[in-house]
Amino acid sequence: MGQIKEPKPVKLISSMFTVDVELLEVAHNKLSETFGPTDYESDLLPFDHTSYYAAEFGEGLMRKIVAFADLVDPGRLAEIKRLTNDLEMGWAREGKRRINLDPGYVSMAKLVLATTKNHGHRIYLGQGIYAEVTLCYRNKTFRPWEWTYPDYASPPYIAIFNRIRELYLPQLRSRS
Repeated sequence: MGQIKEPKPVKLISSMFTVDVELLEVAHNKLSETFGPTDYESDLLPFDHTSYYAAEFGEGLMRKIVAFADLVDPGRLAEIKRLTNDLEMGWAREGKRRINLDPGYVSMAKLVLATTKNHGHRIYLGQGIYAEVTLCYRNKTFRPWEWTYPDYASPPYIAIFNRIRELYLPQLRSRS
């Protein structure tokens, strides 16, 4: 029998996309108020790998990915996703979201995203939330799986998550 151990803390991230670029700043500020300051913010990224969200949000979606300076317990992911869902609905108009907030975390070995959608490769966390290992870290870089969204599998996104992992490593070491 293996020994039960507490997991190492992880680096909380959030993807945010919307057509209203000013709302990205509002959301960033609210997330920082809730989870602490960020220590990484991507450039604006065009959200053009799918048209899945066009009916709800419209055309011209832009994304930003942020990472938070304070490490968190990975067991909080369902709670965090529920909180971001509440924020999305608080900014909604006429029942339509104006921003999508997708929290997750970077650990030494993976990028995990939270979702409300079940699928064969997702694990139920509780509270109506599932987790997906979107990228795995092997041979000095993050690598996609067959189910990884095309944007997350692209070289610019891989570079973003490699950079976030570089920020995470010294933080984790300083806690040991």
